[in-house]
Amino acid sequence: MGMLQEFREFAVKGNAMDLAVGVIIGAAFGKIVDSIVGDLIMPLVSMVVGKLDFSNLFVVLGDNPDNLVALADLKKAGIPVFAYGSFVTILLNFVILAFIIFMIVKQMNRLRKEEAAPAPAPAEPPPTPEDVVLLREIRDALKK
Repeated sequence: MGMLQEFREFAVKGNAMDLAVGVIIGAAFGKIVDSIVGDLIMPLVSMVVGKLDFSNLFVVLGDNPDNLVALADLKKAGIPVFAYGSFVTILLNFVILAFIIFMIVKQMNRLRKEEAAPAPAPAEPPPTPEDVVLLREIRDALKK
């Protein structure tokens, strides 16, 4: 019973739950970035470069007796292929994701600095009125 209780405490602890939420959000965010790259950015880059489909760029390294031209067909046939187009797409995904994470962390650091900024020092108190100064002198003189 002690081990089950210990596991329950671990599972509902803040750090474990934060990590789980982070992994789930990260996976969903990765899908969004994949879609942005694959559906929005890569078609524009392909149009500029010459209407290329980057995911279909490859070099056949082995014999191709059936003269297959599609990457999927070559992989199915077990023919070695140097698929650099897929790498370019994944590299672009990484660069975009890293940039977005950098911007998020930069913003979070800025917000933390604003929260941690010390309050401005209080202004110099106004000078004590002359009658109060005189009363204090009288009080001090009477104490002697």
